[in-house]
Amino acid sequence: MHRRRILSLIGTAVASLLVAINLPTVAPSPVLAQSQATLLVSAAASLKEALEEIKPLYQQSQANTNINYNFGASGALQQQIEQGAPADIFISAGKKQVDALDEKGLLLGGTRSILAKNRLVLIVPKNVVGITSFYNLKDSNIKKIAIGEPRSVPAGQYGEQVLQKLKLLPQIKSKLVYANNVRQVLAAVESGNADAGLVYITDAKISDKVKIVVAADEKYHSAIVYPFAVLKSSKNADAAKEFAKFLSSSQAKAVLKKYGFLLP
Repeated sequence: MHRRRILSLIGTAVASLLVAINLPTVAPSPVLAQSQATLLVSAAASLKEALEEIKPLYQQSQANTNINYNFGASGALQQQIEQGAPADIFISAGKKQVDALDEKGLLLGGTRSILAKNRLVLIVPKNVVGITSFYNLKDSNIKKIAIGEPRSVPAGQYGEQVLQKLKLLPQIKSKLVYANNVRQVLAAVESGNADAGLVYITDAKISDKVKIVVAADEKYHSAIVYPFAVLKSSKNADAAKEFAKFLSSSQAKAVLKKYGFLLP
């Protein structure tokens, strides 16, 4: 009994000594914070305002996912991706560019979908009168017509198709001024550096410096669709798939509709 008491006293003394010399105590490991993910979305320039508005809506429920955008002409973005530029999601203003990446095996299987549709319109500066149709582009007072470069800008490709169908292209080709993306076309008409231009209806709607003359008949050009997909090279494929899923949600569709996009 006496011995047991001595051992107890020694144990208490050792414990007190450990506390006194401040040795670390063993405690359960804290739960690790949810890892941050940063996504880079390469998207057609015409989607800028809509996607910027969609971003905070997504981050309300996914605060650990940061989204950065790379806006530009769909063809230029396609080439960047083909050359190895980093991107997690690609959203094109035309089917052709996504098809090209798909054929090269650069898309993550099962992630391709259609985000929205659009319309092509002829615009002029707001104070211009007397322009009522595509055929007015032949008029002598129309000196410069802005259009996207057809090889890299889907809006330019659609625009050229319309002008060919209307048999106007040979007559006005010398007036055409080519831009690197559809927003440059809009800026040229806004500034008066072009007398007319071909843009999407969504571009025209964000500007108070231009007016729509007429919408192109959809039978005169390829379908204007915005396909998107997660890229196989994505370092954050799971997070990218979650954001891609949100792009098809009712919240995202409401934003797209607000900016004039047509829902698929």
